[in-house]
This record gives sequence, C-alpha cells and structure tokens, in this order.
Amino acid sequence: QVQLEESGGGLVQPGGSLRLSCVASGSIFRIYDMGWYRQAPGKQRELVAGITSAGSTNYADSVKGRFTISRDNAKNLVYLEMNSLKPEDTAVYYCNAHLVSNYNVGIITAYWGQGTQVTVSS
Repeated sequence: QVQLEESGGGLVQPGGSLRLSCVASGSIFRIYDMGWYRQAPGKQRELVAGITSAGSTNYADSVKGRFTISRDNAKNLVYLEMNSLKPEDTAVYYCNAHLVSNYNVGIITAYWGQGTQVTVSS
C-alpha cells in the first residue's frame, strides 16, 4: 500500500505565500518523478510543477518566477513554495508521484494524493 498525503493548503490574501508539502509513505521501492497539479472549479486538472529524482524542474508558464518545487528524497517529501499568490491560483492542489512499490518491482505506477484546497482571496 502506498499513500500520498498533502498538507499546507488554506486561505491566503492576494500577494501572500503558502508552502505545500506532500509525503509518500508505504511499501515504496523507488520514487521517480514527483509533481504538483491543480484543478479549479469547472476546469481540467493541470500540471503546476514537476521535479525529477535528480532535481530537474519544470513549471507551468503561469507560475514561473512565483512557485518553487523541491524535494527531499531521503524523506519521500515534495514541497511547493508559492509566493505572490493570485486569485487565479485558487484550486485544489494534488501531489503526484511516479514510483515503484515493493509489490510490483519493475512497474512504474502513478499515485495521487487526495488534494489540498488553496484559496486566494481578500
């Protein structure tokens, strides 16, 4: 069993900051890419930021320069530092990890967290 659990969401004023965390737990053999996605009401889920196990990152154009993704491989953690938040950043943010579990060594599977709400409003 593998689980991803997000934390750190909440209500913040425009221009404010939040830091999201996601921890992967369970019977994990190896984690490859990790990332953050978001889904606003009435919209499709979209990639916000991704990070490889080697630390290479990529960002959606809408968050470049404002958001920073990082990870702690030893602790199976991934973070999303969000600065200069805008109302349009309001969404449920989901953690994603591509990993191999001890039950299916050799098969890379995508896992998702349950999401954390981020609301940017005055």
